[in-house]
Amino acid sequence: MVFGNANSTEMPLNPRQSVIDVRDAESEFIVQKSDFIVVPIPMSDPTLGTGLVLGGAYFYSQTEKQKKSQPASFTGVAGIYTNNDSYAFGIGQQNYWDEDKWRFNGLLAHADFKFALLDPTNNSGTIDWSIEGDIVQAEISRKILGDWYLGVQARYVDATQIFDINLEEIIDFDVKSDLTSVGAGATLVLDTRDVPTNAYTGIYFKVNTLFNREISGSDDRYQTYEASLKSYHQLTEPIVLAWEVRGCKKSGTVPLWDSCLVGLRGFAATDYLGTSSMSGQVEARWRVWKKLGVVGFVGYGASNSTYSEAGGDVSIPSYGVGFRFMVLESRRINMRLDFARSDDSDAVYLSVAEAF
Repeated sequence: MVFGNANSTEMPLNPRQSVIDVRDAESEFIVQKSDFIVVPIPMSDPTLGTGLVLGGAYFYSQTEKQKKSQPASFTGVAGIYTNNDSYAFGIGQQNYWDEDKWRFNGLLAHADFKFALLDPTNNSGTIDWSIEGDIVQAEISRKILGDWYLGVQARYVDATQIFDINLEEIIDFDVKSDLTSVGAGATLVLDTRDVPTNAYTGIYFKVNTLFNREISGSDDRYQTYEASLKSYHQLTEPIVLAWEVRGCKKSGTVPLWDSCLVGLRGFAATDYLGTSSMSGQVEARWRVWKKLGVVGFVGYGASNSTYSEAGGDVSIPSYGVGFRFMVLESRRINMRLDFARSDDSDAVYLSVAEAF
């Protein structure tokens, strides 16, 4: 069972990417009573620090026909706490009906995150950045052809952010203390992966748009356009080659907390905040012996880092190695430990499920 990727700053909106039904799986890491399960997930990354995710889910009963045609609907709850006093908790709902022709995802959460942000006035310094707020998000999608799904989404965020220094005259983003963001948009998804938590074959493609307007109650008017493509290839029985490309573009008056990120390893996600970004990475995964595996990865990204003092484009390399231990073989769920480097920074990641 995976409550999203503990190292990701993205919301888990795709139904196949969030909670996995493990009611029929045996593992010492799962506490189960009937259709309700609880799973603790350790995590560590350079953005939020080291901590624990505790998640629980109640899966709704299905007929034999429903079991063959669609995943189980569920209600999930999760909380996270890390050593820098960051925390979040929330409740999510995912429903599937009409033989998986329709899908619904909903999220209600509260978060209080503490970040170390690079100081735009001092290349060697950092400032404290705290964000506290509530988010309500919903998406409904319909199968249109094969494994393609077309959906609409809506998001409401009410956030308060505090900086050590006054950034309003220094950077181009909206850094006001209190910000409300209300938007709606569309999604397009293609998912042919054999096992979403650790695919050996298949692709995952998603396009995401979100438009925030004052008429809907948003303080800022801005647009979001995002696209990602992930592909998985089993070269031999124990070796899988996976690659990913992604891009992000935002225009208008963009809040700093909703800027484009660079989806690579080796640095804190807050190191590169821009109005546009792109990245690509490739990873070789080798299951060496029984439950043990190793990976090697390399990637490259670019960001229009308008947050930085110099502005303009920055290039970001990423490379590293990792170790895997399969904690739930029936769902190919791994505990992963990655060591990554980028330019003059490095980072360690501990989580459940693959990086992409």
